[in-house]
Amino acid sequence: MQEHTVKAFDEDITRLRGLIAEMGGLSEAAIAQSLEALIKGDDELADRVVKGDKKIDALESEIDKLAVRIIALRAPMADDLREVIAALKIAGVVERIGDYSKNIAKASKAIGGNRKQFEPLTLLPAMADVAAEMVHDVLTAYAARDADLALAVVERDTVVDDFYNSVFRTLVTYMVENPKTISECAHLLFIAKNIERIGDHATNVAEMVYYAATGKTLPERERGPDIQMED
Repeated sequence: MQEHTVKAFDEDITRLRGLIAEMGGLSEAAIAQSLEALIKGDDELADRVVKGDKKIDALESEIDKLAVRIIALRAPMADDLREVIAALKIAGVVERIGDYSKNIAKASKAIGGNRKQFEPLTLLPAMADVAAEMVHDVLTAYAARDADLALAVVERDTVVDDFYNSVFRTLVTYMVENPKTISECAHLLFIAKNIERIGDHATNVAEMVYYAATGKTLPERERGPDIQMED
């Protein structure tokens, strides 16, 4: 009986990890596709990103139900309980990453016009690449229980913050010098903020992975000066 219970618990945990991996993969793809839609002006791709967010939401709901079921039926303790709680929290954060990608796709459609000649667009892909790499690495860290890789993701968050501050200043200057582009630049500022938030959320997941792997919490991060916008 005990052997059966342990096997059932292991199967539930494997299922939980698989759902997190699937959800993370969809969120990674959404980041890449939303930036591609932005750069190319591909409204059909932007629409696919927006519609695809429903699948990410559905996976989060499935993870929530499975995690509650595991806690209720298996009564996990210590490391096992920590993993289930971490998965529950990580699912919520990854769902928000999907939301930010959806926001980018929607803003991309709002820009319109001949974006090939719109110079500020060249500022965002490098920033998005760093944020997307953080999401990829933190999901790898979760799958491998790699505390060191999770820590490396946390340390990379300052790169995205620096990118955001630089982009913010550049876009404000561009708007002042080219008043006709104020609407387009405002949308790009919104997109840059969403990319910055993706980096923040990847960092939050990394902290949870580190805790799940080690049982220790990371010290409060020191943050540099940040130019704030409303989410």
